[in-house]
Amino acid sequence: MKSLIELTNISFKLKNIKILNNINFKIYEGEKIALLGKSGSGKTTLISILNGTRRQTSGDIKIYGKSFNKLDNSQKRKLGTIWQDLRLVDDLSAEQNVNVGLLNNKNLIFTFKNLLNISSFHKAHNCMELCQLNRSIYSKNIKSISGGQKQRIAISRSIIHEPEILFADEPFNNLDPKLCFYLKNLFISRLNNYKIEFPNTILFSLHKIDLIDGFTRVIGLKNGEICLDTKRDELRESDLENIY
Repeated sequence: MKSLIELTNISFKLKNIKILNNINFKIYEGEKIALLGKSGSGKTTLISILNGTRRQTSGDIKIYGKSFNKLDNSQKRKLGTIWQDLRLVDDLSAEQNVNVGLLNNKNLIFTFKNLLNISSFHKAHNCMELCQLNRSIYSKNIKSISGGQKQRIAISRSIIHEPEILFADEPFNNLDPKLCFYLKNLFISRLNNYKIEFPNTILFSLHKIDLIDGFTRVIGLKNGEICLDTKRDELRESDLENIY
């Protein structure tokens, strides 16, 4: 397998509090990684370093063999993130929020049309339908819809620009078990009727242990350090007990 991302001795401090300590691992093309750990274990910080929104205090991270600030725009567009706090735009409709995922691939004219609601939402609607969102909410303001619907809008936004690598921080929060498994399986299988190109490589922070089936690898964080890194089919019950 081809190595896409390599972390070497990554540590992160915030106000002299060590959040991550000496993190080392590689992410290979096609991997489906479940990131596990208690609240406060450092999962969100690790994802922020992986996607370039935070810079490590020490250590080195290479994506496509380069430091993040040396990636070209086409390489940066291959990365996607689903944030735990969703980061939706309150003043836009549901479908406009999904279309926001396309803006880094488009020009200012597209941005202007998107905000005026005169751009085509065909692909956005396909992504929303894949996430089992009812058409009745497509044009509704984001403030007027439920938490579970917002969660699926954030997921729809993440797949519309078809990233190669997707990081997700608790992407299935606020969803019932049936929806959790359905959406997880979409990301694992990548199969869909709309020919949306789902990311080939994913790292998802999960709080529901029963969702790890289908992932190829499990990484556990404890007190900011890696306490587990194993293939999913080699994971033991005692490994999970050690994480939690």
